[in-house]
Amino acid sequence: MEKLTVFTPTFNRAFILEKVYQSLLKQTRKDFKWLIVDDGSKDNTSDLVQRWKEENKIAINYIWQENKGMVAAHNTAHYNIDTELNVCIDSDDFMTDNAVEAILKHWESIGNKENLMGLVGLDVYKNGKVIGNEFPVGVQESTFSELLYIHKIKGDKKYVLRSDLVKSKLPYPRIENEKFPAPSYIYLLLEDRYKFSLLNTALCVVEYLPDGNSMNKIKQYKNNPKSYAIYRIAKMKKALSYKETFKEAIHYVSSSIIAKNRNFIRESPFKLTTVLAIPFGWLLSLYILNTKTTQINKKLNKK
Repeated sequence: MEKLTVFTPTFNRAFILEKVYQSLLKQTRKDFKWLIVDDGSKDNTSDLVQRWKEENKIAINYIWQENKGMVAAHNTAHYNIDTELNVCIDSDDFMTDNAVEAILKHWESIGNKENLMGLVGLDVYKNGKVIGNEFPVGVQESTFSELLYIHKIKGDKKYVLRSDLVKSKLPYPRIENEKFPAPSYIYLLLEDRYKFSLLNTALCVVEYLPDGNSMNKIKQYKNNPKSYAIYRIAKMKKALSYKETFKEAIHYVSSSIIAKNRNFIRESPFKLTTVLAIPFGWLLSLYILNTKTTQINKKLNKK
């Protein structure tokens, strides 16, 4: 009986999806499922997946839907997952050879899991270098906010989630004409009661393609301002210091200005802080609207 679902949202990625498949074939432990949510691809993704299913080397579930964006793809995935745990591996990334084994062995080694929403491991570049930094030695559990604000964890990480808890908070908010989710939104909703178990093990090799979400954060910010505003409200509520609340308020103001939402002060849970953040949020919105580069582009060009 499989305990883990690896799910991959994809859109016109037949040219690279093979890497995910090959990495799953190499797994040292095979009690997992691969769920592919095809968000309206027009390439040969369906033919490719059909060939892999006929090979019958791993369990594959393929779902095609009309193009609705990443929010809808994540919602579809989570609604169709029936294993205890799940992890998202993007179509331009792939798993390390022992990732499934590391996830399941770590989860099985934990006694009481009632206070856990899952576990979090490391993402690495192709050269094996950890993206950002590792988790602090001696810290076994943490909320998402504690990782950011107390432990100062930087860089992408790989979150493995309890499927039942994610489903209890679905769907991800989906705004008309906006297509990008912030997966950590649900982490914030759950962290009043649940933490992550920390695993300093590489689980995923990340490749930042030019058309990927990570390489287009400014574009995502511009195109999905209402979604980001919702996310920033959640982060303001969970911030562990006034400094962090103010920082999130700046982003909230920026997204609200881009979204042309005149009611953003009234809708904010921290109205005075939001008012104080307006000048900085306005400057940030100007930067977002007038730049074509991202910090991540600059960093990756140096790798």
